[in-house]
Amino acid sequence: MKVCLFLLWFKLSLDIIYDLRAYPGKVHFCTQCDKQIQSSCNSEFAPQILKKTHQELSVDFSTRQPKYIVLSDGLMREMPWRGAGVAIPMFSIRSDADMGVGEFLDLKLLVDWAVESGFHLVQLLPINDTSVHGMWWDSYPYSSLSVFALHPLYLRVQVLSENISKDIMEEIQRTRKQLDGKNVDYEASMAAKLSIAKKIYSQEKENVFSSVAFQDFFSENQDWLKPYAAFCFLRDFFETSDHSQWGRFSLFSKDKLEKLVSKDSLHYDIICFHYYIQFHLHMQLSEAASYAREKGVVLKGDLPIGVDRNSVDTWVFPNLFRMNTSTGAPPDYFDKNGQNWGFPTYNWEEMSKDNYAWWRGRLTQNLGASRSCIDWSLRKFRPSIPLSQEELEREGIWDFNRLSQPYIRQQHLQEKFGASWTIIASNFLDEFQKDHYQFKEDCDTEKKLHPKLKSCLEKSIFLESEEKIRRNLFDLIQNVVLIKDREDSKKFYPRFNLEDTSSFSVLDEHSKNVLKRLYYDYYFQRQETLWRQNALKTLPVLLNSSDMLACGEDLGLIPSCVHPVMQELGLIGLRIQRMPSEPGLEFGIPSQYSYMTVCAPSCHDCSTLRAWWEEDEDRRRRFFQTVVGSDLLPPDRCTPEIVEFVLRQHVEAPSMWAIFPLQDLLALKDKYTTRPAAEETINDPTNPKHYWRYRVHVTVESLLEDKELISSIKGLVHGSGRSCPPSQGDELRLGKSNKDSVKQPAGTGEAHVASQLNGIPKKEEAVTVA
Repeated sequence: MKVCLFLLWFKLSLDIIYDLRAYPGKVHFCTQCDKQIQSSCNSEFAPQILKKTHQELSVDFSTRQPKYIVLSDGLMREMPWRGAGVAIPMFSIRSDADMGVGEFLDLKLLVDWAVESGFHLVQLLPINDTSVHGMWWDSYPYSSLSVFALHPLYLRVQVLSENISKDIMEEIQRTRKQLDGKNVDYEASMAAKLSIAKKIYSQEKENVFSSVAFQDFFSENQDWLKPYAAFCFLRDFFETSDHSQWGRFSLFSKDKLEKLVSKDSLHYDIICFHYYIQFHLHMQLSEAASYAREKGVVLKGDLPIGVDRNSVDTWVFPNLFRMNTSTGAPPDYFDKNGQNWGFPTYNWEEMSKDNYAWWRGRLTQNLGASRSCIDWSLRKFRPSIPLSQEELEREGIWDFNRLSQPYIRQQHLQEKFGASWTIIASNFLDEFQKDHYQFKEDCDTEKKLHPKLKSCLEKSIFLESEEKIRRNLFDLIQNVVLIKDREDSKKFYPRFNLEDTSSFSVLDEHSKNVLKRLYYDYYFQRQETLWRQNALKTLPVLLNSSDMLACGEDLGLIPSCVHPVMQELGLIGLRIQRMPSEPGLEFGIPSQYSYMTVCAPSCHDCSTLRAWWEEDEDRRRRFFQTVVGSDLLPPDRCTPEIVEFVLRQHVEAPSMWAIFPLQDLLALKDKYTTRPAAEETINDPTNPKHYWRYRVHVTVESLLEDKELISSIKGLVHGSGRSCPPSQGDELRLGKSNKDSVKQPAGTGEAHVASQLNGIPKKEEAVTVA
């Protein structure tokens, strides 16, 4: 069947038509000729006008052959701009020049590949310094040592000077080969880079510090650079980042700082080394960012919502943080047990006194100027209106100690620890009355449990793994119904998912009903006005301090006021197909996403598309039936055809941005799927000590040479109507894709795409326009 497509009001070249949903106006499919059809064309088939958004039209070919189908979008209107991008952590990039880990200058190569593939955006995870522990734990990119300093891990040492000695260059080459492994070796890469950088520093520091470029950098950034350098020196001197252990330096003061960083200080050269590293990181990132802008590509950064407890920021600005509280996330798709990130919460009241200067500085200093988009979490549950003791007493709730203390019986211990329960009890618990246990004072919080458990494991008294024991102990300590306010013992907060606790299950029916009602009121009613008011007070100040486009991570459980506030403030939301925000759906529908969103098939906190497909057979069947539209058995392996189907759904979505993890894009070709899919997962949110070390198994240089993959990706982006930056391959115009689109338009929807997948018959009898 030959097909012609045209718009009544203006001619639209065939080479950019791939999905009719992306274009306004009336479009005719002619089944008779290759000529344009006039609006007055006579036909035995009466045109059907689609008047509702995403309405589906199925045409029965069994009785008569239609000449054309009309998709009406009302009066012609301007098409909103849409773009696409690629996401990959900075540390995961592999190049021919890196030293075992991605480096800022690798972004130039990645930008070249992005441009050739039709992408306007490169998305990264946080790139701040996280050197808190001096070991692989620091691979966690969200635990910032400083919200201003860049991570030395991303430094390219061989370009620190034009006059690097021969022996150092040979050491660099040897080290590069040694570190060119399957995954990132965080500790080895950090140690090697700092060691080599110190040798180069000793040779060229005077030239660098006397340069205009360094003096400008220092002048513009000294407010954070001096405290950062002093912190790094004290961390290494005292062998801990816990500044409460630094003696007279535990309490920060400007006078102490100036003495530490003065030229007369015995440690001045060490302080200056940290200046030197940050200067070169700044220069290398700025070079990459400028290159991206020249190519029409924006860098989308990720703004960590918290800082590490033992950070420069908590040392310098202790009044801005509530150190006795901790941030986290309630149970959700990422972790059914919830997450405790361990970051101190913000003292928003204190921050507001200087109009959020710390936040504004964070968003406006030169680190932020190198990026055009930022991504941040919107889950902020403090402040909130608690349940008062008086309110609970009116409802007949009296036993506050019972409800706010972990409910632990012998039965619970036996279920979790089996025959080892007596050993666990003797080390961590006291029996305060028969068959009732409570945690010992030295381990009655999650924070205290860590060192206590580590000490016990060193004595080899447990047979189970540390992770299993830790998880079970945490389950016990979280087995409460109410959380008592540490600052006011007459205020309480209902534990999230309190009905799932054994503490709740043994209560009388009256108490259960009261607590369920108060729980629902607390989380879904009484806070809405307060949270909305706080958001509209705080967020505009932060947004107005920068001209960057802000994207909010609004996944998981969020208050109902979040989406209206985001819409009011112009914040872009995030949509992941396997985590739909609409109730009652297992899989999101990309064609129904709103324009003010970023859509993606997966993200760094979940498995890749390939791993997700292969890890759950029942879910795979449901997806195949619900989304693909087939009752046949889906293939066990996530084939390139399936990957293309899912990517096409997203690139054709109305979302302003469609951003794809690099792993999902590589799955378009079998040659890149030899690595087990599970190994491509970046993070496991259920493991607080996850090692962030995933490294792409092919270099960016080799991807630039793979014109077939580039053409496939460019065809998807270009054909969807999304904007593409000009590239060297533009003259090709994707000829093959255009021919295919004329023979069988992508706009025929799921039935057409499903016909390309294993075992699914083509539905020649119908055309579907969505």
